[in-house]
Amino acid sequence: MKAKKDLTPDAWIKAGFRALTKGGHQAIRAEALARDLKASKGSFYWHFGDVASLETHMLQQWKAEASEASIAAVESRGGSGADKLRYLVEIVTGDANEPYGGLLVEAAIRDWARYNELAAAMVNEVNILRIGYLETLFKQCGANPAVARTNSVILYSALIGMEALTHAGLADLRKDLRSLLETLLATS
Repeated sequence: MKAKKDLTPDAWIKAGFRALTKGGHQAIRAEALARDLKASKGSFYWHFGDVASLETHMLQQWKAEASEASIAAVESRGGSGADKLRYLVEIVTGDANEPYGGLLVEAAIRDWARYNELAAAMVNEVNILRIGYLETLFKQCGANPAVARTNSVILYSALIGMEALTHAGLADLRKDLRSLLETLLATS
């Protein structure tokens, strides 16, 4: 068994996401996570007062890592709106979500949001942030506000749907999202 200090809160958060992805919200349990990490429940409680605290941290980390950090990386790289959109597609179709449960982690979070007010609020917040950022980038490409909004919703919706299709072997997330982006840029 790993000692309390051997595991970081991040290790528990990642384990929580893996459990969520494999078994749904009900799989986020201290005992099951401890078993997965080969640690004691005491180690869990060393970092989190209860499972609800872990869940709050999971949602905060999802927003920070899967949205805010991606936006910051795109902005720090710079370039035109089209360059930023292309780089964003590279980031979101990369393997950064593997430690959190892979391709299906976003779908698992969205499913969780159907039953949990905190998750629903965070998903809504993240959706607004992401669509708003895409809209800004499409405007930088010269799209009028209505087209920028429509293109943003189309690209974001495609990402959400293509993750599941890719998992089922019916799509190539990166290739297909790149292709859609180029089509949308041509209409901007």
